[in-house]
Amino acid sequence: MKKVQILHNTRCGKSRNALQLLQSEGYEIEIIEYLKNVPTKKELQIILDKLGLKPLDIIRKKESVFIEKFKNKAFTDIEWIQILIDNPILIERPIVIDGYKAVIARPPELAIELVNRKS
Repeated sequence: MKKVQILHNTRCGKSRNALQLLQSEGYEIEIIEYLKNVPTKKELQIILDKLGLKPLDIIRKKESVFIEKFKNKAFTDIEWIQILIDNPILIERPIVIDGYKAVIARPPELAIELVNRKS
């Protein structure tokens, strides 16, 4: 059985939908509740590499903490990573990881496309 990981927020409907979709397809899933178990700098960089994105690309720009503290400010990628670690609510979700590749599963069907994609 294929095993995938999902950075999951239980309060997010899109995250719950992606998880349910993966479960219905019979995948073995490692659920990472990233608000409780915040990724380290190294883990977050690995996830970004698998996504092929920069830290700013995975930030939830409509979150109040972003608007109040970070909107219209310039930071380096290293600084953004630290901001994401300090404020994990800013991490876009769900992120589904399948080996060496990952996707932000918005819409949730992108999770199935990822795990069914040939490497």
